[in-house]
Amino acid sequence: MRKLILTLSLALSVAVMGQKQATKTSNLVLYTYQTFNCDNKGYFDPGKYKKEEIDGVNKLLYQFNSGLFDNHTVFKLSDLEDVRKNKNIYLQQLEKQYQEKKKELYGIQVINLPEWKKLHQETIQTFENEYQLKKEDLIAYSDPASLKNSKFYTTCKEYIDAVSSPDKQKMYTVWKKFVEAKSKDNADPQLVIDKFKAQFNDPKKDDYALIQLIGFGFYNCANGSFRPDPDDEGTLYEKFDKVFTKLKQDCDEP
Repeated sequence: MRKLILTLSLALSVAVMGQKQATKTSNLVLYTYQTFNCDNKGYFDPGKYKKEEIDGVNKLLYQFNSGLFDNHTVFKLSDLEDVRKNKNIYLQQLEKQYQEKKKELYGIQVINLPEWKKLHQETIQTFENEYQLKKEDLIAYSDPASLKNSKFYTTCKEYIDAVSSPDKQKMYTVWKKFVEAKSKDNADPQLVIDKFKAQFNDPKKDDYALIQLIGFGFYNCANGSFRPDPDDEGTLYEKFDKVFTKLKQDCDEP
């Protein structure tokens, strides 16, 4: 009789545990999201996280991580002419994008953990700096001296002083130095030098100098000054995946 009671008791305990486990699993909430090459179905515990917080982290990692504003990169003289001609239009478009994205970014809710709060603040800082840089860059092609008031003047002083100086020879010297340094990273250094010589002897050489010193020298210097250290190991992306109790991924072949 005792043996029968013990057996029934164990069976009941197992049933209760199984029921609790099933209830726990059934309470999970589905959350779908896309990563760089995967469609993901995650299941999270609503007792731990809010959907709005997960949405916020998702946006920071995959939406606000790059490409926040239109690019008007100047590679050649026709690009330079376009930016000068349409400067006011592009500045208006930039301002509109800034106001729209700012409202969304600042209002994002994130999971209440230090790493996500830090990511939010870093993203806001990057966003503000990128907006300022894009604006300064668009204006500078028409008015190089405007960079004297740049937020990034101290960091990128050499390039700004070169393009804003009334002494053209100073600009040419910095331009030559910049190209020579860049040529060393090229598979064909001589090709880079030969292109510089051709541009230097062109009647439009001042414009070619601005393309190099503003579009690449100043812009890359300023851009690199405010970017947070890259998440090379994908640590934050892995942490985000671990928010989900269960995760199913459907990924494209590399």
